[in-house]
Amino acid sequence: MPHALITGITGQDGLYLGELLLDKGYEVFGLVRGQSNPKVAMVEKTLPGIRLLAGDLTDLPSLIGAVEVAQPDEVYNLGAISFVGLSWRQAELTGETTGIGVLRMLEAIRIATSDEMSRVRFYQASSSEMFGKVRETPQRETTAFHPRSPYGVAKTFGHYITVNYRESYGAHAVSGILFNHESPRRGTEFVTRKITRGVARIALGAQEKIALGNLDARRDWGFAGDYVDAMWRMLQRDTPEDYVIATGETHSVRDLLDAAFGHVGIADWSPYVVQDPRFLRPAEVDVLVGDASKARDLLDWRPAVDFRTLVAMMVDADLAAARGELDREPVPTRGHTVPPG
Repeated sequence: MPHALITGITGQDGLYLGELLLDKGYEVFGLVRGQSNPKVAMVEKTLPGIRLLAGDLTDLPSLIGAVEVAQPDEVYNLGAISFVGLSWRQAELTGETTGIGVLRMLEAIRIATSDEMSRVRFYQASSSEMFGKVRETPQRETTAFHPRSPYGVAKTFGHYITVNYRESYGAHAVSGILFNHESPRRGTEFVTRKITRGVARIALGAQEKIALGNLDARRDWGFAGDYVDAMWRMLQRDTPEDYVIATGETHSVRDLLDAAFGHVGIADWSPYVVQDPRFLRPAEVDVLVGDASKARDLLDWRPAVDFRTLVAMMVDADLAAARGELDREPVPTRGHTVPPG
């Protein structure tokens, strides 16, 4: 039975990856930060059979201990301060966790394996935010980086330190440069989930407005469940390489609003959306769209869920969640009628 250690197990990617690996017969270990972590119960319910270990990407000894206990064949480093907007307000913590945390995880593997790093296959969650002010469109593995946020800068460090350990120590280390990927498990602070949750609540009469920042930003949005499959495929190849994972299509925030509101029968969303300067980035990334042809050719990977299906999936999940909330705390209905179920 292969062993896998996942940092960031409480996030959407960690949950989907944990499910995938358990289905494939792995023994899965998840790293959980802090005592009495409120997400532990959710992880244990979603991933029955997982073994949780205490550890923190800002604390090297805890990472060494986790590797020694898990004895992993594969390590998936998904942990990060991952909300881009927060990275300006907590730049130092973002650098320590999202950037230097990658170095610590690699060092933990090197120390725990007595410098025989190639025994453990390592996946680093790199990000399309590293491209930032893009030099070419679409972006591919060879596109130069120009990050536009502390988050993007930290991810760029994590990406290059992974390459460095591959070249310096012979580590079987790969980076997946993942473009935006979403799901019903996405945190409500992210714009996709903020919109789908807001649309559901507006449709049910529990909310009046959604406050957003830049409506013209364009992203390459895919389904997180598809993208964790690509992570696993990367580590099954004998040659460690880096890959862009993307759909190859770009959509604006306005397109996302069209799809989400349209799914509940609202054609004109303008009365329900306000632009709030608080949600504008100090340095904007205008457009990201990836070229995943390398992953298609070498990993036989293709996204299965398209943009509109993804948005509909998220709105439906948020409608179900909002109905449950309203059943527990009734509010007067003043919105659009949405069919039950």
